[in-house]
Amino acid sequence: MDAIYPNVVPMHKVNYDAKNEYEMIQNYKVLQDVFDKLKIAKHIEVNKLVKGRPLDNLEFMQWMKRYCDTISKGVIDPSYNPVERRNSSKGGKEMLKKCPQPAASRPRVQPRAQPVISKPTAGSARTTAIRAPTAPNTSDYQLFDKQVQELREQISDHKLTIDSLEKERDFYFAKLRDIELLCQTPGYATLPNAAVLKILYATEDTEDILDQARALLDGNGEAEADVSEEKEPADDFEEAEEAAQDEEVFMNGSSDVTAAMSTVEVQ
Repeated sequence: MDAIYPNVVPMHKVNYDAKNEYEMIQNYKVLQDVFDKLKIAKHIEVNKLVKGRPLDNLEFMQWMKRYCDTISKGVIDPSYNPVERRNSSKGGKEMLKKCPQPAASRPRVQPRAQPVISKPTAGSARTTAIRAPTAPNTSDYQLFDKQVQELREQISDHKLTIDSLEKERDFYFAKLRDIELLCQTPGYATLPNAAVLKILYATEDTEDILDQARALLDGNGEAEADVSEEKEPADDFEEAEEAAQDEEVFMNGSSDVTAAMSTVEVQ
């Protein structure tokens, strides 16, 4: 990060001699501040990295490598001196002493690339040169960050959809469970329709719907009992007596009519 963004990383806050977790956490905080300053949308999982697990650290280093290659295009400024930058950090000089020194004391200077000029030909006298390194291009990283943000939004939408479906599932499962308990109630096997509909049409805010359905069945049972109740014997006797009287009157009237017709024929 210090190589691709010169003078952005506060090297004087970096501790190369960090051995305890709190010292490592402080180093990661410095790196996170650099990310925030450069508006890099990357959260460092400090609690995982300080544990020293190989998989977590390998994943983070792979991300760092990919990001640096994307920004620098694989070309580091030749004038960057990592040893000099490390000397301003805590433990940087001691770390340099622990490293094996080369046999030659003279620092190795990387030769700069010289422009290559082609020989003039008979047809043309044009010359070509090697292109100089261009400034870091952040368009690729911005596109990658945009894609990550879109995927996060899609995941959030899917979570909301799943929560809604689970809530609806629980709601209808509760309805079916109430219907099951209602049908298992003794005496309600023949009259469940109205109560079943009441349960099915109940909203989520309706409370004690099972008790209401049972009360509805209790009311229907009493009404049908009143309608289907048999008549008392006294009522049956009175009706039979009235029918006999009507029949006797009818027979008497018929006899009178027959006698009158006989008299008319004799005359």
